[in-house]
Amino acid sequence: DTTAAGNHSGRKGGTSGAGLPVHHTTSGVSGGGGSGGRGWTSAFAGLGGGGGGNAWLTEYVRRVFKYTQMDIEYTFWQMFYLCISPVRVYRTTSWRKQTKNQWARDDPAFVAILVYFLAVASLSFAVAFHSETAWTLVKLTFWCTFVEFLAFGLFVATLGWYIANKYLRVHGIHSVEQRVEWLYAFDIHCNSFFPLFIVLYVLQFFSIPVLVGPGLLPTVMSNTLYAGAFCYYYYITFLGYSVLPFLQNTVLFLYPMALIAVGYFVSLLLNFNMSRFVMDYYFG
Repeated sequence: DTTAAGNHSGRKGGTSGAGLPVHHTTSGVSGGGGSGGRGWTSAFAGLGGGGGGNAWLTEYVRRVFKYTQMDIEYTFWQMFYLCISPVRVYRTTSWRKQTKNQWARDDPAFVAILVYFLAVASLSFAVAFHSETAWTLVKLTFWCTFVEFLAFGLFVATLGWYIANKYLRVHGIHSVEQRVEWLYAFDIHCNSFFPLFIVLYVLQFFSIPVLVGPGLLPTVMSNTLYAGAFCYYYYITFLGYSVLPFLQNTVLFLYPMALIAVGYFVSLLLNFNMSRFVMDYYFG
């Protein structure tokens, strides 16, 4: 793994000896483990991008508008393995800390590509349900990208970041103090959201005629799809925090799965079909 990490950071383009796409190191962003801030005030003050310590935000936003500085190959590699082996993706987090001295990605390609995918998916649903009016298209695209993904992600990332730094950090006497970076918490949300997107936006799209049908079987299929997608979301969230060596009791991030399981069985008893409910909400 050490050799793979060296290959990963030392070359531009191609793949490493371990089959890992090499992440382009085009950014000058740097930041230590403490870049997550020291409490609410200093952390959110650091999101303004004004001071030298906040240069990562300015650089991150600037690269959104520079396609040539995005590592597209590495991003698709991450997306693929998040669906089949998320542990392998989070292994690169430790390598990033060793090579760039930060846990978070400094490349906005993952967010940009996911927003594009969400926009395409929302337009596809609108066309499939004959809701092609300009206002409907704009409203649906805005809701899927800026509310369901970005706004929800900002809330979940901030909550996870606060809980991890406040309650889960291990305070070593002879070790350097480390904190969860807020941007890394947002990375975790993005990683967790992509498989959910594949299941609930892509797979569900092609299965709608079956999932919204009458009877108990479509309800079981639909609710299993939703329960599995959200459980996998929290599983990847758990992996993201558990890879940080200065956190303990990260199993806390798996607790929502218990609530999902309860809701799943209650919905089956009530024959409450999630796909039918969601489609009626958006297009009913």
